[in-house]
Amino acid sequence: MYDIIIIGAGVSGSASARELSRYKANICVVDKEEDVSSGTSKANSAIAHAGYDAEPGSLMAKLNVQGNEMMEALSKELDFPFKRIGSMVVCVHEEDIYKLEALLERGKKNGVKDLRIVDGKEAHELEPNLTEAVVAALYAPTAGIVCPFGMNIAYAENASVNGVEFKLNTEVQNIRKTAGGYALETNNGVLEAKAVVNAAGVYADKFHNMVSEEKIHITPRRGDYCLLDKTAGQHVSHTIFPLPDNFGKGVLVTPTVHGNLLVGPTAIDIEDKDATATTQEGLDFLTNKAGEAVSNLPMRQVITSFAGLRAHEDHHEFIIGEVKDAKGFVDVAGIESPGLTSAPAIGKMVSGIVAEMMHLEEKTDFIPNRKGIVSLSELDREAQKKLIEEKPEYGNIICRCEMITEGEILDAIHRPLGARSLDGVKRRTRAGMGRCQAGFCSPRTMEILARELHVSLADITKCGGDSRLIVGTVKDEL
Repeated sequence: MYDIIIIGAGVSGSASARELSRYKANICVVDKEEDVSSGTSKANSAIAHAGYDAEPGSLMAKLNVQGNEMMEALSKELDFPFKRIGSMVVCVHEEDIYKLEALLERGKKNGVKDLRIVDGKEAHELEPNLTEAVVAALYAPTAGIVCPFGMNIAYAENASVNGVEFKLNTEVQNIRKTAGGYALETNNGVLEAKAVVNAAGVYADKFHNMVSEEKIHITPRRGDYCLLDKTAGQHVSHTIFPLPDNFGKGVLVTPTVHGNLLVGPTAIDIEDKDATATTQEGLDFLTNKAGEAVSNLPMRQVITSFAGLRAHEDHHEFIIGEVKDAKGFVDVAGIESPGLTSAPAIGKMVSGIVAEMMHLEEKTDFIPNRKGIVSLSELDREAQKKLIEEKPEYGNIICRCEMITEGEILDAIHRPLGARSLDGVKRRTRAGMGRCQAGFCSPRTMEILARELHVSLADITKCGGDSRLIVGTVKDEL
């Protein structure tokens, strides 16, 4: 019997777990995937939105601005990449400038700081690669960029260090109310808890509807992206948005915290909650749409494309709180954009709700800080030399594109909630995220994983489940 079970190890669930780990409680996070940050939290725009887009007075608007304001201090406390680079919503028709003015007023109501409209001349001075058609822009200097999986992993690791148990590869199949709370039937047996936090992303409606007569509905909204090589990373220095439409904030062009350029997303409503395959139609749309705001986009520098699913609730609003007819069951549902930005505030809000509901007592030994993986390439020569002398494995380059060492991969495997797959290593170290997209480093990374985990090479997967890369050997075939 746990005090609290959190369904979902994405950024909302992990943030909630970390904030709840401040209290004396027996907490467990369950997720059907083999690693944390394996759903929406790993495939999104990686933006810390300023907060001018959401409807004033909405929970979405409130938590967006709060989360943005918390992000810088949190990134230092938990040691994940974040940069406040600013964003621009560009307007290409004089007759549409009133839409920028409406966004400006909305932003002011939401409490966004330093928001202003700039004319075409200043817009091009701020961002020389805007198209000539741009006549004005809404400039939001408080917007930023973040590493989404870095943030998610940091939250989860810190929660783990503070006593939260994580059960991965554990799929919740049914939830039953019990006299003492809830029984969660999983592929690994039955788990019981006094309270449940439902942070299951696109599946949050499924679990809510198991315990409540007041149903909710979430539509998976697919977003396709193109990631460009670091040689294109300086094409823009701010996040560039078009004017938003009914399907969201539109196709953006932005630098990433790691020096790449990101273009996306599309917004396509689908039915399959696991359908993350890209389409040629979607990728073509990205290229054409992004080119309306930013000129000479070097799309031949694309090194990969991917898609993520947003949990679009029918009323386009976050649903956070105890379910009226299911005492002890707390929803964290409908967390679509700006969910990543809002995550710090969501975690605080959820922990406040649950702590009050369960009369939890705060710990005196909570550990607030977490140190990330040391990147050899970011150290100066003297520090590199010292580290390699102390730990020679840091002198062995495994991923040549990103200059990732064996030492970094070993750290990724052996730290709390360590990597167990190629994607787990990739999200923690960037080994495999460079120009060759793991073409050269995969075999060596697999050997390190197999050696350190004491398993066969054939047991190493790309992302858990049946995603094995080795299906036999030539000798066996012969």
